[in-house]
Amino acid sequence: MLEQVRKEAAAAAEQICEIAKLRKGQILVVGCSTSEVAGHKVGSHSSPEIGQAIFDGLNQVLAPKGIYLAAQCCEHLNRAIIVEREAVPFAEICNVVPQPKAGSSFATAAYHSFRDPVAVELIKADAGLDIGGTLIGMHLKHVAVPVRLEQKHIGEAILLAARVRPKYIGGERAIYDENLK
Repeated sequence: MLEQVRKEAAAAAEQICEIAKLRKGQILVVGCSTSEVAGHKVGSHSSPEIGQAIFDGLNQVLAPKGIYLAAQCCEHLNRAIIVEREAVPFAEICNVVPQPKAGSSFATAAYHSFRDPVAVELIKADAGLDIGGTLIGMHLKHVAVPVRLEQKHIGEAILLAARVRPKYIGGERAIYDENLK
């Protein structure tokens, strides 16, 4: 199962990078319920092994592209974000280390895999993956646009994705730069 989950995570990362046109230096926020991936109710069967497999699958795609992965913690840590310090040079850092049942197994895997991890309360990411209904919307830039991936699940968990676009200002007669989408 772990190898399949890793492959599904990598496929999802490839798809969101392509659809959202993510570039080096941008941020992909990911929320993940390893319980849901294993076919259980969210928060009931946290799995460090699944969390690490998903992290590894995502990171193998994102790291070579220079795209930062931001791992959303669970509600026990107020949905804080674990991210590489260099991705958020001016952010206010929180003093917390996620654990499998207090932060999420996925965020814990990210914390222990990053070179210089930090926790922050808020982030404004350029795209997102929601694995198992973890509600990542609070960490996306305005305006979030849902996207459909070929990959509909990771394990048993439903996979939802979003990209962002700049706000349209000026009404129906304004001219928009199509390159910014």
